[in-house]
Amino acid sequence: MKVSQGAPGAKILAFGHYQPSKVVTNDDLSKTMETSDEWIRSRVGIQERRIAEAETEIDLAVQAGGKALAASGLPASDVDLVIVATCTMETQIPNAAGRVATRLGIDAPGALDVNTACSGFCYALAVANDAIRAGSATNVLVIGTERFSPWIDWTDRSTAVIFADGAGAAVVGPSDTPGIGPVVWGSAGDKADAIMVKDRHSFLQQEGQTVFRWATTALHPVARQACERAGVDPAELAAFVPHQANVRIIEAIARRIGADNAVVAKDIVLAGNTSAASIPMALSRMIERGEVPSGGLALLLGFGAGLTYAGQVVEIP
Repeated sequence: MKVSQGAPGAKILAFGHYQPSKVVTNDDLSKTMETSDEWIRSRVGIQERRIAEAETEIDLAVQAGGKALAASGLPASDVDLVIVATCTMETQIPNAAGRVATRLGIDAPGALDVNTACSGFCYALAVANDAIRAGSATNVLVIGTERFSPWIDWTDRSTAVIFADGAGAAVVGPSDTPGIGPVVWGSAGDKADAIMVKDRHSFLQQEGQTVFRWATTALHPVARQACERAGVDPAELAAFVPHQANVRIIEAIARRIGADNAVVAKDIVLAGNTSAASIPMALSRMIERGEVPSGGLALLLGFGAGLTYAGQVVEIP
């Protein structure tokens, strides 16, 4: 039996992101539930979020994926694997990846969805990296896309003030040297009911304090381990891009990993929590604004429902 030979390494060639046009502010939410701009900002740090009205998860993914493809300079025909990270699909069959690929003009690629909720992009990126290095793929389109608005009880301030819609994408290709570090991933299944949708007729439920305590105590060692496995000192990082769950969680983890020179992503302020879309969308916007240098190193750290987590160091395109 022969074993396929892959590239020595893989790297991210380009990012893209997309948000729906409808803006929902904290003041808007205060008209339909007992909350206020000050209450929301003080607890989660969010000022506004975007909500898709007619657009689906597929529509959002196509927009973000198309922008990433255009920025990469690759034709659609060069992509042979599409991975979509999402946990908010209205239907589970067929999957999102095949439909997204067709709409982007990608002919007959491998196509799979990943559902690890808010850590989904980091999981999908790790699969893309391994596929390229193993020779199973040459160029991979990785997309995180979420449409949480149909899964939220808009009278429940414990979730309605947090979650939002959007998509982020990255094109990953072969490289002579590693541009994506080894993934550190895992799960805490004993806490699986901390974030859940009980059935197809239910809204998302979250035990906020349980998640907060877990995220602020268990995840900084994961972040440091991802740096160690990549052979990178946290002080060398140009950016720290964690899942955009809560500004207080982001700040607590950032303080404990020693990345004193890194720009810390806080895209949640204007985008809300977009789960699997949050990391690629945040880094894409940081690149667009010129906040991080091409060739610099960024630590990605996804975490959320499952409970699952994953992180890796990447070279910024």
